[in-house]
Amino acid sequence: MRKLKTVVCGSTFGQFYLEALSRDKEHFELCGLVAGGSERSEKCAENYGIKLYNGIRALPEDIDLACVVLRSNVLGGKGTELAVELMKKGIHVLQEHPIHPKDLIFCYRTAKESKVFFKTGNLYANLPEVKKFTRCAQELNRRQKPAYINVRMAAQVSYPGIEILMQAMGSIHKWSLKSSVKDNGPFVILSGTLDDIPVTFEIHNEIYPQDPDNHMYLLHSISFVYKSGRLTLEDTFGPVIWNPRMHVSTELYERGKVTGSFPEYMKEVSASVLGEFEGCSFQRLMEEVWTQAVLGDALSMRGFVLEEENYACKAQREIMCSQIWNEITKDMGYAKMIENCRHCVVTAKELEAVIEAAE
Repeated sequence: MRKLKTVVCGSTFGQFYLEALSRDKEHFELCGLVAGGSERSEKCAENYGIKLYNGIRALPEDIDLACVVLRSNVLGGKGTELAVELMKKGIHVLQEHPIHPKDLIFCYRTAKESKVFFKTGNLYANLPEVKKFTRCAQELNRRQKPAYINVRMAAQVSYPGIEILMQAMGSIHKWSLKSSVKDNGPFVILSGTLDDIPVTFEIHNEIYPQDPDNHMYLLHSISFVYKSGRLTLEDTFGPVIWNPRMHVSTELYERGKVTGSFPEYMKEVSASVLGEFEGCSFQRLMEEVWTQAVLGDALSMRGFVLEEENYACKAQREIMCSQIWNEITKDMGYAKMIENCRHCVVTAKELEAVIEAAE
């Protein structure tokens, strides 16, 4: 089985890629880190026993795959330019989101001209609870059309949020945003339709410039509302909850007594956590869950490269995702810059003590 000789570009979030690829020596050979030569980059190269490259010109000619984990052009970085240069050198590219739709189309065009594969990474879609939610939503969609969708997310992770939404719906053929509420707290509220289904986006649109990847009130929380109930991805890391719709037949009141026999559907519990779920620490999320999700993206890319899987549909979905994301970001406007942020900790044990004290 041929291993893909792989390099990682970027040493911040790129550390998850380094860890993921180093764990799968059957499918990947981690050959180096492309970074600016900071102390952090030197530590990464030393920790994983790989060579540190200050630019792609110094890369060996036999590199198969590059994971570009740098800010793209739309975020003021040079990730997209680097991805294009790598593809022109005959290297397949897996690039971290978000990517502007025009840049994304250009990347796919470059990949075709260079006879390589290109793909955007989205570890969130590979997370266990997200996959559970999308599978359940797809099954419910086959039975009933959603009556309403609510999406809550942070602006920093809105791009993968759209990808999760697209997977849950199966496909999105048309969309429109009709109204917005801004400057009324930390969340921007957008409303519109996705394939004629009413949808509301509640987006936390604040950024602390000194630490832009933190201080989000949430990552993702998505609810699909049906005539039969409500399916909710409570958090990016779960749980997935099913709330059957409450229905009390008028016939039950006719008997003049609230006790007695009830129909089977009223014996269902009012809320169910679907599948096996156990909350895990943020430490385990970083060390295991995120790393495994990143590896899932890399293995998907490997399938395109070695098995020459047809990825035309995937490319079309990615472009549509980028277009929807771009429209949403335009409507929600620039993020509000906030100051003097610090991390606050309240443990579940503290809250449980409040409950116990009240009993």
